[in-house]
Amino acid sequence: MNSAEVFKYVLTGAYVILVYGLSWIGMRRTKDISGFAIGNKDMSPYLIGITLAASIASTATFVINPGFVYAHGLSAYLHYGVAGSAGILTAFIVLSRGFLRLGEESKALTIPQWIYHRYHHRGFSLFFAFINLLSISFVVLILVGCSLLMTGIFPIEQKPALIVVLVFVFSYVLMGGTYAHAYTNTLQGIMMIIVTLLLFIQGFHYFNGDILGALRGISPGYGAALNPESNLYYDFFSVFGGGFIVTFALMLQPHILTKVLYLRSEADIGKFIGTTVIVGTLFTLILMVGFYARLAGLEIPTQDTVVREYLLHEFTGSPLGEITLVFIFITLLAAGMSTLDGILVSLSAMVVNDIVTPLSKSQNNGLAWSRWTLIAVGIIGLLLAWNPPPLIGLFAQKGVYGLAAASLVPMLFGVLIRKKLPLPLIASASFIALLSHFYFNLFGGVANPAVSASYAIIGSCAYTLIGLGLLHFLQRGK
Repeated sequence: MNSAEVFKYVLTGAYVILVYGLSWIGMRRTKDISGFAIGNKDMSPYLIGITLAASIASTATFVINPGFVYAHGLSAYLHYGVAGSAGILTAFIVLSRGFLRLGEESKALTIPQWIYHRYHHRGFSLFFAFINLLSISFVVLILVGCSLLMTGIFPIEQKPALIVVLVFVFSYVLMGGTYAHAYTNTLQGIMMIIVTLLLFIQGFHYFNGDILGALRGISPGYGAALNPESNLYYDFFSVFGGGFIVTFALMLQPHILTKVLYLRSEADIGKFIGTTVIVGTLFTLILMVGFYARLAGLEIPTQDTVVREYLLHEFTGSPLGEITLVFIFITLLAAGMSTLDGILVSLSAMVVNDIVTPLSKSQNNGLAWSRWTLIAVGIIGLLLAWNPPPLIGLFAQKGVYGLAAASLVPMLFGVLIRKKLPLPLIASASFIALLSHFYFNLFGGVANPAVSASYAIIGSCAYTLIGLGLLHFLQRGK
């Protein structure tokens, strides 16, 4: 066994021990379902900001999305890195304060519970709880992405790798809930920053001092902001409009926006948002790997494996390279786990708090129920990931973007308009957004899920504004 092999197993062992240690600390601080879901409001806003940035980035940013950049060029980078970052910043500036205020008043632990207290209708909150189960499509993406990475560093097949990832992440989340998620995400986030900067600097030489010239050397469309050769990122709306709108809406996912509820008070919001934006912007530099792989001349038939193949190409062949490769792969695995554990915490808390408890009329054993829910989610996720569809990134986007589209009107209007809102109008707008997204994407010829979700969001917002305007006109006429 050479030095790189020894380092690989020592680093992996140290990482596993450290994560379980942090989870053990988290478990000691988790006494009930509230502590499991959002903690005890005693965490630093800087720690929560790093936790959120790591949750947003995840396997999609670090493993899957560079494949879109590899295949579609500059337009894909602008879609995810520029328009997406602007959507994230705008969402938290617009929503954080109002969402936290109502969450504090109602002691909400989850987004469906927040919906219940805002609209005072159990059926609507149950609808939200059930559509939030679409997040499991992202669980599948992360499991597949992490298993692909494991096959690149360990002598293991993909299906056994799926089981290893599943057991490891689910076990430490079962122990510590939100505290385990936050503490381990801080560790994982720091590792992700180091690797992002390392890979960004390491491959920059492929541009030969002329970024646009190098990209246009592949093809004129590849180096264009709007790529006419792409079926996904071909015009202003598909690159910028859809990227901004859908990323804004994605911040309403349960494992993301609920981070606001971890904060002690509104005074912490500025520190929290600033940390999230700075760290998250750094993470977008990892998308450059897609360019580097293409400029290196690599022919990679499977888009989802671009990052793995590029790393193996760049870092194999020398002892130092092998050691660096080990650290990078472990960090990329950590990137996936940093989002997966957040989704698991939010899903389990939501199922117990917003489905099991209201339907059973019982509040007993909430913490135990949340842990059993995790096991069920794990089994379902494993079954879906066992034989994943091609282009797992698009598969995950279909489900998660549908959730984002359905969430936007109830959340955005619920935060910005403090007066009572007509529930039939808001609920029907949410239904319209969800169904429109799936219709456009599955039957309407819109291949890019961000575009279909954006069309659905624009339509549902217009419907809501027209409805509110008509109601106001009718009320004035009385």
